[in-house]
Amino acid sequence: MDDLIDEPAAGGNAHEYTVSEISGAVKRTLEDQFGRIRVRGEIGRVSRPASGHLYFDMKDDRALIASVCWKGQVARLVQMPEEGMEVIATGRITTFAGQSKYQLIVDQIEPAGAGALMAMLDKRRRMLEAEGLFAAGRKKPLPFLPDVIGVITSPSGAVIRDILHRLRDRFPSRVVIWPVAVQGAKCAPEVTAAIRGFNALPATGGPVPRPDLLIVARGGGSLEDLWGFNEEIVVRAAADSAIPLISAVGHETDTTLIDYAADLRAPTPTAAAELAVPVRLDLAQRLDELAARMLRGMRIRVDQPRQRLRDLARAMGRPQTLTEPARQRLDLWAERLEPALRSFVARRRDILNSRPVRPALLTGYLSNRRQAVRALAARLRPATDRRIERRQDQFQSLATRLHPAFRRNLDDLTRHARRDAERLAGLTARLSAAGARITPPRQQTLDRLDRLRRTLGYPETLKRGFAVVHGPKGLITSAEVAAKTPRMEIEFADGRTAVTPVTPEPKPASAPRKPPPGQGSLF
Repeated sequence: MDDLIDEPAAGGNAHEYTVSEISGAVKRTLEDQFGRIRVRGEIGRVSRPASGHLYFDMKDDRALIASVCWKGQVARLVQMPEEGMEVIATGRITTFAGQSKYQLIVDQIEPAGAGALMAMLDKRRRMLEAEGLFAAGRKKPLPFLPDVIGVITSPSGAVIRDILHRLRDRFPSRVVIWPVAVQGAKCAPEVTAAIRGFNALPATGGPVPRPDLLIVARGGGSLEDLWGFNEEIVVRAAADSAIPLISAVGHETDTTLIDYAADLRAPTPTAAAELAVPVRLDLAQRLDELAARMLRGMRIRVDQPRQRLRDLARAMGRPQTLTEPARQRLDLWAERLEPALRSFVARRRDILNSRPVRPALLTGYLSNRRQAVRALAARLRPATDRRIERRQDQFQSLATRLHPAFRRNLDDLTRHARRDAERLAGLTARLSAAGARITPPRQQTLDRLDRLRRTLGYPETLKRGFAVVHGPKGLITSAEVAAKTPRMEIEFADGRTAVTPVTPEPKPASAPRKPPPGQGSLF
């Protein structure tokens, strides 16, 4: 029978807890003891599943705490955790009953000092440099005169005003602004989207013109303020940009990773505008100098062949010089021939008169002389013609050699002049288009300022029923001065009217008050 009686279990009076009760008690104890704490440690095993929550470990050399950051809070983190990074996490301690462990619910993450940030920045820089994103061979040359400039910056800061002001002073250009956040959690994704968005624009025919040059600009700040421009997505977007990009982030002493990936780094946003466009007045002066040089060159290219032709012509001689001596000799002999013939005839007549001469003999003699003269003339004409033909052949040969050379020089001169004229016409067209583009905004600004001037001027106030009183010494602003001024003018909206102030007559002194009748003196 004793074997059938159960013995009471040891500790039977102790309270029996359920698993949920124990888990809830532990949870309340931890949350009461550690309401909101800051934990410093090294990040390890970062995981971000499709749910959007962020899971990671915080550890030191002896312990590890599982940490979680919910999806809504991840978007507001200033600094995303990376493995190996030393941070200070702010949050609260709680438990996860499903796995019987405690964990840290993180609300905010900040690097553990500038040393940790610089170490992480240097690690990221070396990693991207090893990939070749900072290589000099990837840098693209900037356009000499961009037609459209894309500016990625905050639309409300002083940076955009400085850039626009400097562009107006140097060379007014069309500017397309892509507004972004320049610090905080939204900085990196918005800057990345702006760079890739500008590159995705169509080259022609789109509603928004595709820029020829990009400027990423921000004013100075601390390392934490500029951290968005050190993010890997921003650096990769800048390196992949097909449009030349100028980085103007911070002041001259500030350096971010986008400066290494950009095609050119500017020390300040204002310097970026100076690097983007040249000075219009300098270009106009340079254009005038080139036009003057072109005209001088054209004159030289024309004058030199012309002078060379004159020199060759002088060296070659004139065809007339070849025949003039022969013609002169012919004239000389012709002048001497007639007296000689007369003398000869006279002598022969004397001989014939002195002795009888047979007519037949005289006729034969004259015939022989006439034939001799004809023979001499026949011999003289072919020799002269041959000399003239020989000189003409020499002249024709020199002219044949000279004509192609002159034609070649003239063709080269014409070609250079046409090319320079086309270049000058292109520059003139671009300059005219720039003037036509900047004139309407300037006219609108002038009209707006003129309307403001008319609104703030006192003539508009006069139209509302007010008047201005003028005296000999200027404006009269008090009744006392007006009473002492003998003559004044009142200005209305439609003109002035001269007036003379009227002095009011003095009021008569009141008579002494008489005592009421019937009341005598009391004394």
